[in-house]
Amino acid sequence: MTNDPQSGKPKGSRRRFLNYSALSAAALGAAQKATAAPAAIRVPDSIPNAIKTPGTPAKFPMRGAQVFAKLCKEEGLAALFCCPGNYEVINAICEEDIPSYGGRTEGSMCAAADGFTRVTAEISACSGTEGPGFTNMIMNIAAANAARTPLLVLASNKRLADDDCEMGIQTVYQQPTTEGMRKYGKRLIDAKRIHEYGAYAFRELKSGVPGPVHLDFPSEISNARFKDASELRYYHEKEKYRSDARPHPDPKRIRELVDLIQKSKRPMIVASTGVFYSRSWDALRAVAEKAEIAVVDSGCSRGHFSDAHPLSASTAPGALLSADLVIFVGQYSMPNTGECSFSPEAHFVRIDPDPSDIGRNWPIDLGIVSCEKAALEALAAALPRMKHEAWVAELAAARKKFEDENAEYYKTGLGYKDAVHPAVIAQELSDFLYRGNIAKEQTTVVAGGYGIARYTRRYLRAFRPGQICNGAYQYGAIGPDCGYAVGVSAAVQLGIGPQAPYKGAPIVGITGDAGFAYSGMEIETMCKYKMPVVMIVYNNNAWGIMTQGKPVHMYLFQENLRYDKIGEALGAHGEYVTTPGEFLPALKRSYELAAKNRMPAVINCQAKREFWSSEYPPGFLGKVEPGCMAYSH
Repeated sequence: MTNDPQSGKPKGSRRRFLNYSALSAAALGAAQKATAAPAAIRVPDSIPNAIKTPGTPAKFPMRGAQVFAKLCKEEGLAALFCCPGNYEVINAICEEDIPSYGGRTEGSMCAAADGFTRVTAEISACSGTEGPGFTNMIMNIAAANAARTPLLVLASNKRLADDDCEMGIQTVYQQPTTEGMRKYGKRLIDAKRIHEYGAYAFRELKSGVPGPVHLDFPSEISNARFKDASELRYYHEKEKYRSDARPHPDPKRIRELVDLIQKSKRPMIVASTGVFYSRSWDALRAVAEKAEIAVVDSGCSRGHFSDAHPLSASTAPGALLSADLVIFVGQYSMPNTGECSFSPEAHFVRIDPDPSDIGRNWPIDLGIVSCEKAALEALAAALPRMKHEAWVAELAAARKKFEDENAEYYKTGLGYKDAVHPAVIAQELSDFLYRGNIAKEQTTVVAGGYGIARYTRRYLRAFRPGQICNGAYQYGAIGPDCGYAVGVSAAVQLGIGPQAPYKGAPIVGITGDAGFAYSGMEIETMCKYKMPVVMIVYNNNAWGIMTQGKPVHMYLFQENLRYDKIGEALGAHGEYVTTPGEFLPALKRSYELAAKNRMPAVINCQAKREFWSSEYPPGFLGKVEPGCMAYSH
């Protein structure tokens, strides 16, 4: 047999290879014709059917988990966000007809519960299984703690009988893990006291300065059986184990504050987290209007003082330094001196329910221990009517200067034709939400991301309580934005608290390409529950970090990644925006689909990492705190 001159192999072997290839191609073609087209993504009927089916509230005899779930129902737990695990507890809560949602990771579901509470002022819960599931929650438990969110963290734990051994790969001692990132924590150890443990939890959640509460349930506790209430210790209705009473201000201190306001020419209130959770936005407005006091809102949500109000300083950063009297109300996480843009010559007052924290970080001239609502109501009653016309005019001028600056950034951003500048996203999103056909009060926004947020926060506005969820507040957790969006959307779909007038409306979420990796799979959760979320992903091919103007390879991604295709693969609508002119049409299409079909969308905005360098002005913008640009205070 002679060799083939091209292959060097016997001619016969090459002939056999060609024949085999031809047969293989024919077989492959036949197989492709016989293969059915891939099935379309759809929500199985069992999901909406299960949601519509009423639960079966427990009656004695009950298991321990049912006793706890019934307590949650009586305490008004507004929602549960979870993943599989801790089955006895989460199933019992769901059976009590508490709205319950299952997602893809425990960490994102923790963020969802946090986001829900940040825009409703109502308590929600998250749940995970011991070991890996619980560990996945840690970053977002810490974020909730930094934001002072009254978050109920639930988790299963190993059996008490297996304590102090290596029984099972998921062994973990949970309580030390959350030490320092919670208000209260307890591993339940006595089944007869399960109702008492629940009472401890809700007492901490609903009194004083809020924070996460962490309970973990060994199987002996959740599976314990009780024939009737006599087998439980401390089984009382909530009026017996906690009080709704709140501390009221010392009248002498209120008179001192009135005197300070009367002597002030440029008074300002920093209205923070406590104003929102005490639902004292009406009392805040009454105080501001009676004495023409400027208000800048801060905290993990925005809108408890409208940005449209002539006394608002949230979009007037240039006016902060002029304030000669600054009144911190409900500012649970106090800045250090110099972190906020106030003159050191100003007088400072703090109103807070915790006397042990007044004077921490920032020296004060007057401290008032009180519930925020009680203090503001007392102040509104005690204040005489006052005018600060020059101050009101200065606020208006500062707001205009800020808006003019934003308009210049937008004009500059439009000049970049080969990518989408963040100023274009920010301005056109703002125009669409607040100056178009949608009522400006309607759309709740999850303000996430990092670099992109330096722009979008300047242009986003809040006109009513809970309209903006400030995702990165204080802790700066990376990437929970899609998780926050699940919780915020659930709040709007249910119409909870201040979201009630906008029940069922779409929401908008903003995140970065780096952050999308952490919680992007929750797009599937949005699709599963038909949550109308428009998720904007700022894609600059990197973590967005520039080192002396030069990219470092550890910070870089592949370029032009298709996050919109990931959204489509998970059941959402996808848009890929690569030029400035494409963003607004994509936003309109996505919002319309969300509004009409309850279909989530991912808008993948192709930017470039160089936008953060000085070579591409305006570059990486700074921030001013407190106010609309704030990350922390």
